[in-house]
Parts: sequence; C-alpha cells; structure tokens
Amino acid sequence: MTNKIYQIKIELKGSKPKIWRRILVSSSLLLSDFHKVIQTTMGWTNSHLHQFISNNTFYLLKMDDDDFWDEMDNVDYSDMKISDLLKKEGDKMIYEYDFGDAWEHNIILEKIDVGKDVDFIPVCIKGKNRCPVEDSGGVWGYSDILNVINDPKNDMYSEIMEWLPPDFDPTYFDIEEVNELLQEEDFGCWSLF
Repeated sequence: MTNKIYQIKIELKGSKPKIWRRILVSSSLLLSDFHKVIQTTMGWTNSHLHQFISNNTFYLLKMDDDDFWDEMDNVDYSDMKISDLLKKEGDKMIYEYDFGDAWEHNIILEKIDVGKDVDFIPVCIKGKNRCPVEDSGGVWGYSDILNVINDPKNDMYSEIMEWLPPDFDPTYFDIEEVNELLQEEDFGCWSLF
C-alpha cells in the first residue's frame, strides 16, 4: 500500500466543553507511535495503560508478564499500522486511555491525502480546550472539577485549586507548543519536501 497522509480527528468522548484535536499523520504510522501522537497532541502524560477498539476487537501491546492474555480476545498491535484499522474516509475506532478513569476518544479518519502544504507530519492542525488533569475521575469527575472551580464559594474550591496545576485554564490550547513537542519526539516524522 502506498503511504498516504491521513487527516484524523480525535475527540474526547463525553467532554463538555468538547476537547478535540485534528492531526495529519502517515497512514504507515505504527499504532504504538500513533498512541504517542495521541498522548502528545491531547496533553496526556502516558502514565496509564491504553488500547484501541475497532469492530468489538481490543488491540493492545502484549506484555511479557500478562498471564491472562491467552484467555482474552485481545490482539497484539505491536506490528500494526493505522491503515490496518482505518482504511477509508469515515472509518472510526476508539482509543481508551487509563482503564480506571476510562478516557475514551473517538478516532475518525476524516480525509485521505491532505496536507501537502505542511512541512512535517505528524502535525496538529487544529484543536480546542485543554486535556483533563490525569486521575481526575473520568469525564464525570473532570466535569465536577470544572463546576467547582467556576464557583469560588464551593466548599471544595480551595482543595481543588490546590490540587490543580498552577494557572490551570481548561480552555488553554497552544497548537505551536503541541507541534514543537511532536517534532521533538521520534515518531518517524518526515519532511514532505
């Protein structure tokens, strides 16, 4: 298969306000690298387990010490590429991060062979809102946090503000910062020139 440029939208399911990114990646990008791209563009810290879900099949990296692997219907994705799961425009899958908080992301292949005017891929071309704080209890816990910080009279306000990073702003998103991080990582970035 010829290498193509995929335009992919990543949406954090259930987030209000919506938290999303639009990226350009190579169709030949390994799923293990795609995981890193998602972590970087969304703002996660890669401190929890993850999996991809497509057509009711779970794609994970097999760990050597996983005694239950053979009892489950999981697929080891270590040699798989994005194009193995997303083949045509409109194809979708789920990326789940942190099985405790269950951060589920809709991954949508919006367009194929776009972005000829960018210098490098992967690249983030658009996005909105800051990623939730790790270990904040999933979309419901994060929603509760947002409600508390918008109400300084709330009994939990001081405690939550102390727990949050300094200068926390749920609307913050800096695309230039994200793209600098993407270029620093080894995702097999390649120049289009």
